[in-house]
Amino acid sequence: MITPVRNDLSALFEPQSIAVVGASADPGKAGNAMLRALHPFPGRVLPINPRRPTIDGHESFPTVASVSERVDLAILCVPAEALPAAVTDCADAGVAAALICTGGLGESGPAGAAIEESIKAIAAAAEMRLLGPNTSGFLHPARGLYASFVTGAAAVSPGRVAVVAQSGGVNLHLAFNLARHGQGVSLAVGLGNAADIGAADVVDYLADDDDTSVVLLALEGVRDGERLCAAIERTLDRKPVIVLKVGTAEHAKFAQSHTGALAGNDAVARDALRQAGAVLVDSTEHLVAAARLLATTRLEPRSSTGVGVVSGQAGPALILADASTRSGLTLPELSEGTRAELDALLPPLTYKQNPVDTGRPGPTFGAVVEAVARDSAIDALVVYAIHEPEAIDSSTVLARVREATRAPTIFVTNGPLDEVLATASSLEAAGVPTFTAPEQAVAALAALAADAKARMRRGLGEPQVGVGVSTARPALLDEAAAKALLEGCGIRTPRREVHADRAAVDGVLERLERPLVVKILDADVVHKSDVGGVRVGVRTDTDLEAALDAIDRARGGPGPYLIEEQAGEGVEVIAGGRRDPSFGPIVMVGLGGVAAEALGDVAFGRAPLTLSDARDMIGSLHAARLLDGFRGLPVVDRDELAAVLVGLGELLRANPWIAEIDVNPLRATRTGLVALDALIVPSADR
Repeated sequence: MITPVRNDLSALFEPQSIAVVGASADPGKAGNAMLRALHPFPGRVLPINPRRPTIDGHESFPTVASVSERVDLAILCVPAEALPAAVTDCADAGVAAALICTGGLGESGPAGAAIEESIKAIAAAAEMRLLGPNTSGFLHPARGLYASFVTGAAAVSPGRVAVVAQSGGVNLHLAFNLARHGQGVSLAVGLGNAADIGAADVVDYLADDDDTSVVLLALEGVRDGERLCAAIERTLDRKPVIVLKVGTAEHAKFAQSHTGALAGNDAVARDALRQAGAVLVDSTEHLVAAARLLATTRLEPRSSTGVGVVSGQAGPALILADASTRSGLTLPELSEGTRAELDALLPPLTYKQNPVDTGRPGPTFGAVVEAVARDSAIDALVVYAIHEPEAIDSSTVLARVREATRAPTIFVTNGPLDEVLATASSLEAAGVPTFTAPEQAVAALAALAADAKARMRRGLGEPQVGVGVSTARPALLDEAAAKALLEGCGIRTPRREVHADRAAVDGVLERLERPLVVKILDADVVHKSDVGGVRVGVRTDTDLEAALDAIDRARGGPGPYLIEEQAGEGVEVIAGGRRDPSFGPIVMVGLGGVAAEALGDVAFGRAPLTLSDARDMIGSLHAARLLDGFRGLPVVDRDELAAVLVGLGELLRANPWIAEIDVNPLRATRTGLVALDALIVPSADR
């Protein structure tokens, strides 16, 4: 059971009374702009200004503490240097929440950051919630509450889509974009610096909001990824969460492990949020397109979504089909019965598979669309037709299809702007989202499918919490010690011996199966091959002596040595884990060599993992085909690899002293996976 994050935001988003601190009669001042923005608000508006008895028709008060009634929300319109005193006044008055639009704080440098920390501490001591600072505010249209300085915000109407953005500009951009498509908002929030209230808090609040059908998140950095993932998981059963993650960060610089070097903040965040059940999109246009469909339609959980394409023109049908395939959607073959129906409805030379090209919309167009939508393999339908009212009444046809079939249907059209807008308005009212660009329509369908798959995946078992091996930190963390820890969580390693000097090596050729690998054993030498500290193919006494000599030269002295049985040929995988400052323990997997290091073809998951989570990570790799016996290579057992990833996550969770784990390579041989090298990096503070 996932518990709420911090669901105490009603005073902020549902206030009965609002104090405007720094209220002004000067139209050029922010305090006056905010008073004007609050004109539609039906509750009490209380200007705070010690120099004027009334402002904008409202009685004014010298301080918030001097107001005789309860103040739910204070909106602070004062300079940065005046904020500590203003927040203290609010705290003393028992104000439940404050909105701080003022900039020049944490984003501006040390002086501003100190002020931000000060007001955060004052608010925390008084249990007062803060939104901002450095935010454009929020909109709650159904309550007539437009807490924003931006002119025109009151034009945003009530609706079913919630917007949560770190950037106030993006928040309003999305709200206006939704409005342009006839879609209102339930709540639109700019988080700003998020000194207190962050994305996790607002998502958790929206999970219980009956006026919200879909949540849009536009994120830059993610400060508290674990809480945000928990909020998304709790929301998922009730409504979809669609995320645009921007602001790709520089890869984190770790001197030692491949895992750390490959773990860019953006990549970790995207994969972790997707694992939690969020739908990821790549642009604001796709975010809005997805919201328009998911606000009214949601599929039952399923692993894949069959999409049907019907077009009145061949070229657009190919564009839709190609875009669907690139987006990971499935265009299934139609049944024999459906094809027989289409044969009776369409001329001989038209294409009657999937996509279906009718040649040109005509009298049978509606029946064609219905036939495809009724096919048992079709879960959702996209229809394209140029606006030709003399050939087809799109509104009537698609509204009928929407009523007659179970498959969600979206429409793509273009033509004279006024006529297209009128058609779109009619169809949207009938529950058929209408687009003018094929790519936007496909983005909406891809989001619909991703949401259904996320909910299906969340039902495939609970994470294997608590199965990790807990151990005290070894005195020496060399490769042999690291491999012993891996074996403790079920990861296979080569048979090996550790010898302090050359005399102890005698007889190793008889005790271990040849060929052997001889390695330098030194916790301070991470990349052994770079210093000549690895010798392979050792079969004879002569080979062994030569290998030991080479290792001594690399070290600059004798012993100790790690001697192992040499694994067979196979596919090399990189696996590992680290503690992310935002998302906690994460696990990484990638194909060895160029795919992972040069191309960044890696996937991340947040521990604890389910086996299903781990399989999804593996399947998301662009080079995943190499795991399936490509050109005679050994087939990698994906279930075995998934179990390794689950085990690495549990090893991290059970041992707080471990900062990073790097298994490179993890080789898939014909007898199974073997960890050929291993590195464990301890936390600096443990």
